[in-house]
Amino acid sequence: MVAVTPGRGPLAAAAQGSAERFAALEIAAIDGVPLAARYFAPAGPARGAAIVVPAMGVPQAFYAAFAGWLAELGLHVLTFDYRGIGLSRAGSLRDVRVDVVGWARLDATAVLRALQDRAPGLPITWIGHSLGAQLIPFVPDHRELAKILMLAAGSGYWRDNAAPVRRKVWLLWYGVAPLVTPLFGYFPGKRLRMVGDLPAGVIRQWRRWCLDPEYAVGAEGSAVRELFARVTTPVTSISFTDDEMMSERSTAALHGFYTGAPVAHRRVSPGELGVPRIGHFGGFRAAMRAPLWDAVVRPEIALARG
Repeated sequence: MVAVTPGRGPLAAAAQGSAERFAALEIAAIDGVPLAARYFAPAGPARGAAIVVPAMGVPQAFYAAFAGWLAELGLHVLTFDYRGIGLSRAGSLRDVRVDVVGWARLDATAVLRALQDRAPGLPITWIGHSLGAQLIPFVPDHRELAKILMLAAGSGYWRDNAAPVRRKVWLLWYGVAPLVTPLFGYFPGKRLRMVGDLPAGVIRQWRRWCLDPEYAVGAEGSAVRELFARVTTPVTSISFTDDEMMSERSTAALHGFYTGAPVAHRRVSPGELGVPRIGHFGGFRAAMRAPLWDAVVRPEIALARG
């Protein structure tokens, strides 16, 4: 069982919308650090559950419309902020001691277990946006998942980034990040208009990954390669042709790390959906409900029969 309490104080006050749609929660991470989360109750009989795992530096509020839609399908849904991000940011980021793997092992693991407590026996879908699709091997409970759904995900190796980003990340990784992180004690991405504010341990580990041609499995070695290989849950990856961050090559590279899992890939263009643009973030906007969520995402959600 994972410690979960109704949200109080600033965590609850920041919640928007009706109490009937969702509730603000505080979930204790594996090491006891409080995490801000939101629970979206299923509309009607419960048919499954889903955890929405954010991209780097993206607060859970960005996924609220999407999570509400998942609840309408009959799912128990949890969204959350990694420690140091969004509503889980408390005090100075200089004092946050965590790296990317810690976000997975300590934070995402605790939220997944809280979801298992709320939806015992129901199939659980892990929905990972970008970084959220890279963290699965570091979560011990991934074998409990019925389905993994990746959206706009790929390897972060900088030479495989889409062209618009590739021209900028060289400066980020070789100039800005190593210079300003020790100066501030964290990465002040918000004021630099780069990614967002990140704990020092996160930006340093992420930088090592992004500079290695094999990303995390290359930077961390054989033990992490084996962790990826141990994931056997079926994966569906949905990528977008106009993603300004993830190229088709970077998406294929991430798929290649999951050597033990069946991976189905669907590459979607804006024209196919009848919309002008999708990009790296547009897939979670409310306007995508009919063209993307209903038509493309819904068939990939693990639901209980009946």
